[in-house]
Amino acid sequence: MRSLQQAHANNKRFDASDEQLLEFYEQMLLIRRFEEKAGQLYGLGLIGGFCHLYIGQEAVAVGLQSALTTGKDSVITGYRDHGHMLAYGIDPNVIMAELTGRGAGISRGKGGSMHMFSTEHRFFGGHGIVGAQVSLGTGLAFGHKYSGDGGVCMAYFGDGAANQGQVYESFNMAALWKLPIIFVIENNGYAMGTKVSRGSAETAFYRRGTGFRIPGMDVNGMDVLEVRQAAEVALEYVRGGNGPVLLEVKTYRYRGHSMSDPAKYRSREEVQEMRENHDPIDGAKAELLKRGVTEDKLKEIEKAIRARVGQSADFAESSPEPELHELYTDILVEQY
Repeated sequence: MRSLQQAHANNKRFDASDEQLLEFYEQMLLIRRFEEKAGQLYGLGLIGGFCHLYIGQEAVAVGLQSALTTGKDSVITGYRDHGHMLAYGIDPNVIMAELTGRGAGISRGKGGSMHMFSTEHRFFGGHGIVGAQVSLGTGLAFGHKYSGDGGVCMAYFGDGAANQGQVYESFNMAALWKLPIIFVIENNGYAMGTKVSRGSAETAFYRRGTGFRIPGMDVNGMDVLEVRQAAEVALEYVRGGNGPVLLEVKTYRYRGHSMSDPAKYRSREEVQEMRENHDPIDGAKAELLKRGVTEDKLKEIEKAIRARVGQSADFAESSPEPELHELYTDILVEQY
């Protein structure tokens, strides 16, 4: 039960090439700038409903999904889903168009921030019901095993969702049938607004699978290289037919739970300390500079990403809303 945690402790950081680390940095920066722009558009009233930003947690999705095989492995998550889609290489234009409810959106403007899908990329949502995606992810893993396609499902949920009963039903089924799934708890410390220690009796979430004989790993989610290394260990185990793995990835969101949350349950000093001393993008940047990548090169990347995000916002704003007939499409997968 402790073998994976020990393997992770023995070799915590992925030995990335300069090119790989630069790619991780670019992906994290794209997510950060995209989410900042989404926050601006929400403030302008161009994004309606709920909007949960991924700012601060970028290293989790990038570190884990960079180890997956796009089009083969499946990903499912909760309502904080924009970052996971970008990390899986989905076009920022169609994500931003979906956020703004436009017909060019990836779910034709009908899903919005919380319900985005791309079957082409095997990204299965975006789910607004807390914890529900864990059971659905277990079903996706069953599908991988049943079809023998060699794929693995990565199912994300938060520290708050970790107390849902359906999560443990899913753990039991996945362990019993040795399903190819990695359960990922993105522990950002506050769920929807309650500190972990006030809402959970067992705060070491990576141990939550012990009763089902699911090995767990405790991972620093603010270091993209540590996250990627944990993904390597977990994927080797799961692809070997050994059943599920549980990752607790400790991370931190800089904004409130959603755009409507003032986050008064924590101090500004706490958030500032995390930003200044633990930021995943700053950490990757410092390492790149140490490796000899120039400031000018990083500035070029920043400029290009800002332009790319600006383009996605322009695309969304200039795209029309869905046609009325779209109200009657995508209701059933097949006709009966």
